[in-house]
Amino acid sequence: MERKNAWKKYSKEQKEAVFAFGEEYKKFISECKTERECVTELIAQAKAAGFEDLNEVVEKGRTIKAGDKLYAENMGKTLALFVIGRQPLEKGMNILGAHIDSPRLDLKQVPLYEDTELAMLDTHYYGGVKKYQWVALPLALHGVVVKKDGTKVMVNIGEKETDPVFGISDLLVHLAAEQLEKKASKVIDGENLDLLVGSIPWTSEEEKEKAKEAVKANVLNILKEQYNIEEEDFLSAEIEVVPAGRARDYGLDRSMIMGYGHDDRVCAYPSFAAILEAGECEKTSVCLLVDKEEIGSVGATGMKSKFFSYLVAEILEAMGGYSQVIFNRCMSHSKVLSSDVSAAYDPLYASVMEKRNCAYFGNGLVFNKYTGSRGKSGSNDANPEYMAELRKIMDDNGVYFQTSELGKVDQGGGGTIAYILANYNMSVIDSGVAVLNMHAPWEIISKADLYEAKLGYTAFLKEA
Repeated sequence: MERKNAWKKYSKEQKEAVFAFGEEYKKFISECKTERECVTELIAQAKAAGFEDLNEVVEKGRTIKAGDKLYAENMGKTLALFVIGRQPLEKGMNILGAHIDSPRLDLKQVPLYEDTELAMLDTHYYGGVKKYQWVALPLALHGVVVKKDGTKVMVNIGEKETDPVFGISDLLVHLAAEQLEKKASKVIDGENLDLLVGSIPWTSEEEKEKAKEAVKANVLNILKEQYNIEEEDFLSAEIEVVPAGRARDYGLDRSMIMGYGHDDRVCAYPSFAAILEAGECEKTSVCLLVDKEEIGSVGATGMKSKFFSYLVAEILEAMGGYSQVIFNRCMSHSKVLSSDVSAAYDPLYASVMEKRNCAYFGNGLVFNKYTGSRGKSGSNDANPEYMAELRKIMDDNGVYFQTSELGKVDQGGGGTIAYILANYNMSVIDSGVAVLNMHAPWEIISKADLYEAKLGYTAFLKEA
């Protein structure tokens, strides 16, 4: 089958729109490197676009009606946005579901220690990472420290030009004979992914004799002076270690973007943009951005949480029509694009790809009828009737799209949130943007694919 490159269809004005949207997205992923930062920023944008807090609407006892724009957040790490449609909610919703967590390193609860007059922070990696990719890089600290009195101290160190950065050391090649004989999975041990954060000992005359670990004491003094953080406050902290630096244009033609967290913010951001752009539609539009996908969608902020179903029940109640039967109808009549990234074809690693059934840069929005691994294990496998409907929507709206699966059958695989929403009997398919270097600290996407994703998601909300 012929594959179409989206760059070839753009007029001068359309190409300018592609690059302009790329600039918006670069700003977003440069400034929002954690789930909390994403939720905070998108709520601010949603409020500016006229969205109201669902909890406040419910508390006031207001009736929810067509045209209302609502949002709800969960523990600062999950966000749902609704634009109530003209049809009754029991007719179903059109849902764009994506995740906003990304592979990274997390500080342990007791992270700070000193070894040979070097202060270190102990970490635990999060999600599927190649551990050797995280050494010898400039890294930043993002997150929150919650003190016993409930005070929250936001942490963001390493992004400004005047900030220090941190890093994990690697073994010099001159002494790496044994290391180089190891398998890639063993080259760097998880327990050795510790950050170097200081080397100056405490110098206060009255206290330096008391400090057995003087460098650690000095780091604690800095944290106290600059952030009012005590060592025990790490017990109630959530601090993530991420690559330091902003997203950048990639390639001489600036057609691509290099950034941290494309998986899956490259789907989350156009999903958010689409619900703003689509406005009021026949069916209720939903943008659902969840946490914990990289570790199985577990916990209160993951897709397996009851949070989303509770929200739908609240909306039905506020519309005067809640019952278990109506709730069931609403959920089972809904349609979903489970917006997650796909592996882009890389000619350097062609052996793991099957060329007829993989995603290519510049060919537009990607649909994965199924994911899973090997024998489709753990997969949602979309119905052909639903795929046919989506083909028509995309073609009618001039959206370039492609179909893909995640590599050759026996090479591995992966999963998304699709199967969880499908448990409600919804029509669900995986769709998203192709990514190179997936799960590496710096990933690559095509600006054309990002733009086609926004166009496709907008068309879906309006016409599905």
